[in-house]
Amino acid sequence: MKRPVKWGLLSTADINGKLLAGAAESDEVEIIAVASRTLGRAEEYARERGIERAYGTYDELLADPDVEAIYNPLPNTMHTEWSIRALEAGKHVLCEKPFSRHIGDVEAAFDAADRTGLHLAEAFMYRHHPQAARLVELVASGAIGDLRVIRTAFSYSLYDAENIRLRTDVDGGALMDVGCYCISGARLLGGEPESVVGSAFIGTSGTDWVFSGQLRFSNNVTALFDCGTSLPNRDELEAIGTEGSIFLDDPWHCQNPVIELRRDGADELIEVERANPYRLELEDMNAAIRGEREPLLGRADALGQVRTIEALFRSAAENQVIAL
Repeated sequence: MKRPVKWGLLSTADINGKLLAGAAESDEVEIIAVASRTLGRAEEYARERGIERAYGTYDELLADPDVEAIYNPLPNTMHTEWSIRALEAGKHVLCEKPFSRHIGDVEAAFDAADRTGLHLAEAFMYRHHPQAARLVELVASGAIGDLRVIRTAFSYSLYDAENIRLRTDVDGGALMDVGCYCISGARLLGGEPESVVGSAFIGTSGTDWVFSGQLRFSNNVTALFDCGTSLPNRDELEAIGTEGSIFLDDPWHCQNPVIELRRDGADELIEVERANPYRLELEDMNAAIRGEREPLLGRADALGQVRTIEALFRSAAENQVIAL
């Protein structure tokens, strides 16, 4: 049996709950510490979740010699600083998505990873699920002929301006919160886009409540997406080719992993094994830490992601096509 990797949680963010549930399913993961901005909050959080150690500052957690890896779920604008601090403290880092909306931030963080010889990955958990791998396999095998269009969507309804997802000071908004999945899914199938067009509806919170866009790839492939924080709950991906299409009703959460292959006038349901994607992303990082392989998502993917996000924001602001 593998020696478990000892993890620390950099804050008591809500998303931790999903990661903790995934960790509980794995013998390879041991979450031993959590930090908050106050010791009382950290101690309460640790006590309720059976975590051994609690720290009242993030720096104290980074100074713990037993912690090998850090999960960084801090607000978007804090991802780069604290990922770099963790790396410089000798910790591997799994940073929650989206890493940043600025290319320079992501480059600086991965430069720190290279400099320290440690691993850094962006936490797009859906990429680790067998459903994503099966989707790529089907498209690459020609199951729908030549890929021509990728359509993705992710939206929900939120109108509390104080919610962190709608705050401008921490780079909130639809594109950063959920649109990043749409971009990631399109890039998974299409590669890196050659040009983008973006359009944003800015709500009263000052953040984009709806963002839609088009990504143009080589080989005559186009991706269309929309995302929103003021729309009905939607969560889907469709790959459309010259001979059929593939539809995923739950591409991002992966709670009901079923692939619908539509071709020749018939629908075929392809069931995919159920698995916790948070467990899988932790185990992927653990394998890298133990020297077994590189992380699934490294520098190249993170830079491709942020380059596209940055270009889409620029396109929406300037009302023009942006070449990458």
